Amino acid sequence: MPLSSGIKLGPYEIQSVIGAGGMGEVYRARDTRLNRDVALKILPESFSRDADRLRRFEQESQAVAALNHPNILAIYDVGHYEGSPFLVSELLEGESLRAVLDRGLLPPRKVIDYAVQIAKGLSAAHDKGIVHRDLKPDNLFICRDGRVKILDFGLAKLAAKQDAEPDGPTMTSHTAAGVVMGTVSYMAPEQVRGESVDARTDMFSFGAVLFEMVSGHRAFHRDTAAETMTAILKDDAPEIGDLPTPVAPAFERIIRRCLEKSPDQRFQSAKDLAFALEALSQLSGSKTGAQAAIQAAAPNPSRKLTFSAAALLFAAAMLFLGWWIGRASGVPASIPNYQQITFRSGYLGNARFTPDGSIVYNATWEGGQNQLYLVRTDEVGSRELQIKDAELLSISKTGELAVRVNSQNRGGYQRIGTLARIPLSGGSPREVLENVQDADWAADGQSLAVVRLVPETSHWRLEYPLGKVLFDSINWISNPKISPDGRLVAIADHENPDGDDEGSVAIIDLQGHEKKLSSGWTSVEGILWSPTGDEIWFSASNSGSSENLRAATLNGKVRTIANVPGGMWFQDLRNGVALMVTHQQRLNIRALPPGGKEERELGWLGWSYLRDISRDGTKILFEEEAEGGGPNYTSFLRDTDGSPPVRMSEGEARAISPDNKWVITKPLKSNSLTLVPTGAGQARQLTDESISYSTVRFFPDGKHLLAAGIEPGHGGRDYLIDVNDGKAKPLTPEGVVGTALSQDGTKIAVRDSGAQLGVWPMDGSGLRTIPGVDPNYRVIGWSPDASSLYLFSSRASERTGKIYQLNPSTGKIAFWKEFGANLLAGGTNVGAPRFSADGKAYAYVYLQDLSQAYTITGLK
Repeated sequence: MPLSSGIKLGPYEIQSVIGAGGMGEVYRARDTRLNRDVALKILPESFSRDADRLRRFEQESQAVAALNHPNILAIYDVGHYEGSPFLVSELLEGESLRAVLDRGLLPPRKVIDYAVQIAKGLSAAHDKGIVHRDLKPDNLFICRDGRVKILDFGLAKLAAKQDAEPDGPTMTSHTAAGVVMGTVSYMAPEQVRGESVDARTDMFSFGAVLFEMVSGHRAFHRDTAAETMTAILKDDAPEIGDLPTPVAPAFERIIRRCLEKSPDQRFQSAKDLAFALEALSQLSGSKTGAQAAIQAAAPNPSRKLTFSAAALLFAAAMLFLGWWIGRASGVPASIPNYQQITFRSGYLGNARFTPDGSIVYNATWEGGQNQLYLVRTDEVGSRELQIKDAELLSISKTGELAVRVNSQNRGGYQRIGTLARIPLSGGSPREVLENVQDADWAADGQSLAVVRLVPETSHWRLEYPLGKVLFDSINWISNPKISPDGRLVAIADHENPDGDDEGSVAIIDLQGHEKKLSSGWTSVEGILWSPTGDEIWFSASNSGSSENLRAATLNGKVRTIANVPGGMWFQDLRNGVALMVTHQQRLNIRALPPGGKEERELGWLGWSYLRDISRDGTKILFEEEAEGGGPNYTSFLRDTDGSPPVRMSEGEARAISPDNKWVITKPLKSNSLTLVPTGAGQARQLTDESISYSTVRFFPDGKHLLAAGIEPGHGGRDYLIDVNDGKAKPLTPEGVVGTALSQDGTKIAVRDSGAQLGVWPMDGSGLRTIPGVDPNYRVIGWSPDASSLYLFSSRASERTGKIYQLNPSTGKIAFWKEFGANLLAGGTNVGAPRFSADGKAYAYVYLQDLSQAYTITGLK
């Protein structure tokens, strides 16, 4: 009988009924231990009467729970209630794919997006030996953020015997050969015959789902179950090309291969299928965008006739999507023309047009030194401009370059350095202004708009022209672009101080008033003014990190310019030609566990951002961003021995307690901190919204936190937070900030408003400065005996992580150790390591980026 609201099943309190079916009832429930809502599914009593079935249910539930993949429903717990087993999972908000399809055909880009996600989820399960056996639109859930979740893994194997309608619920029937399992219209031939099944069985079901997604009809639907099964065994699916809405031949071949009668002729794994779909769509799971053509190409006489295979795939995907979108809308689509400009392997930063239509860009090719290059669009290959370690920001109409030199990484996408000017004709950079992030020349070629950091307050400022402050914010801003008439400046307002590129597109007038045109993006990059000056063109993603091309009017009306597979970043626009850059990025983690001799790879879902390592070195805390982490990111705790990570909560990770029993996380769109148990217990909000905290560290007693924070109207400083009540009190004066806490908790390494390094004793005796330390060194910790400081070179030009030891008494600096020297090329950057209390175990992040530049015509 249905459960009433308020009934408790162990720690789970029933709130309301979600739905019911042949596999039991589903309820919304409250996990009173972890203070979160969950879905609780009561399975039929027949499960408890069959010991073998119950055992298999528990085994499969444990196996699925261990998958921990973003495209598979997360299983939290199993239990029993009055003789019936129940299963506890994450609570999803959204609707099934069946409900979506019942409303009509999906947009083509959604079909490709969903298909890739499903294939990746299946691949993760198949790698663990788990076959779904009942893949169908009813078991595919579309979350509100666009993520697809595969439901009910393994339950088809356990389903109760029942009569089935032609397209009815899961059915099973015993035969001499075995057991028939599945939903009739989506069964593979071997399921119909009652033969053994494997991963290729799911490929057939997936093909049937794909057919329905593009056609609106089931591939083998007949009037009765018997007729439907006969059709599956003997008939081919209808010709997709004969349907009212035909699909491209490449996609049709993928569907046909999935629907082959013989398992040997289908895709042999979901991984192969995902690869084929990604090759078609050029989708990417990277933080910054597209899976570009990354094969290096040497110039040769036949260059115009021999594009790389990756470039052909990219071009084919563009043509396919443009044609399909036009077909689906009934309006002839304007197909943009894409021309690849760069072909080498490595990281490409910014690119800009010169007045004569050539292109200047900065790049680090094949792991070499960052420098500026010049390329003509009618030629193959680039030439060096003999300007090293300069990052291009803007080019004036007179051909003068604004560049950033001596750049430092500040975390996330934040970089600051010294603004300098260089004539395109050559010469040495003339330094203009320090602590600059971005700059843009006005149309007159004389004035500059800049975004810069104010070290004294940790605020970000927009200045236009130089020296006139139009906008001041505690949050990071970037990408300033001056309107053609010089009356407005468009920016990306990232609405956080940490370097994450989420946020809004906004305009600032000459009186300093901000107007947000479009908000809520998980990633905002590449802002431009449209050719007519009445729109802001930008690259942004509303889920994950594949930034597509958008436009917003000055009244805030947003439209999509182009859904480029995997995304691109706008760079520049000249005479109707757009300059774009694609990035294939992956953020990984390497760690040396206690007593280990070799580093382990501990990255998880493609964008693993390391935040802390436990004092004993056995655990790391990180968050997954981009597609793998979801729109609100997800924090994970992982053992450094390589065991699968454990999900802690949504949001950003911050710190691990000394006893490893608690972690601090931060909701993505909140200033507050949350205390989360690593085992049994309840999570609770620790601090309020009044202070925006960035880096957080536990004191050795586990009862207090050291946090760098900032309040509106004040400069950044350190705070001491009581873990019991969440109350915070200022620890250092405004402008004195640092979170490098000694292992004994007696002192903190800080920098003052003049960027001078010093030591702040906890006994209140006051700041002791350490003169003469290069500000390009970043303090990351103390030696175990607190006699020396670890300094990390934060120069953007450094491709490895170099650690130095500083004696705070003498100011002497000595090289200690290098990290990441054996990593692959491709623009690799190594982040600052985190060390255990004894200094013997450590972990660090490293970034690999492969970029290419394109020009695009035909965008409107």
